[in-house]
Amino acid sequence: MPAPYLTLLTTVEHETEVRRSRFVCAVAPARSVEEAAAFIAERRREHAGASHNCSAYVIGQRVQKGDDDGEPGGTAGTPMVQALTGRGYNDVVAVVTRYFGGVLLGAGGLVRAYGSAVTETLDRAEPVRMVPARRVRVAVAHDQAGRVENDLRASRYAVEDVAYADRVTFSVAVGEDEVAAFADWVATLTAGRARVEPGEDVHVRA
Repeated sequence: MPAPYLTLLTTVEHETEVRRSRFVCAVAPARSVEEAAAFIAERRREHAGASHNCSAYVIGQRVQKGDDDGEPGGTAGTPMVQALTGRGYNDVVAVVTRYFGGVLLGAGGLVRAYGSAVTETLDRAEPVRMVPARRVRVAVAHDQAGRVENDLRASRYAVEDVAYADRVTFSVAVGEDEVAAFADWVATLTAGRARVEPGEDVHVRA
């Protein structure tokens, strides 16, 4: 069963200093590995003169990856991933840029510095809570489509897609605990003429 999680709508940036090294952290929304990779590449271009640009992302239920970018193994990417997951975040990417200040921090110091850079940045974020939902497909005849679409878009349910074929099919994100009530609502709206098919698990904003 999918669980609720937190995510971001915009990029958040924060800078800390540890024993003269500057740590510039940016955390951004990322719905796919490709989006995460593009953000990491952008930050590396922006901070091309930095000592390290370490990164971490958490995508979906299974994808977690950290990159130490030349720091000792396990001292940057892993604590960054742990900072994201420990706060309950998903579909996000973090990049911590380090400008070396001349003082070695040691493995423990690096773990604390990179982990803290992420958590302190998240402290300044405005998280969005995502809750489990189901993608429900509603197929109606063309003569009902206009009214159904208007009523769907005026409702609290999120219309994700509309497909036109022999019937018009709306893909709608419905809260996991609302699927039965939604089906009843659609049945009343269409005098029982709609075909309602629950589909795959998704998440929607709480």
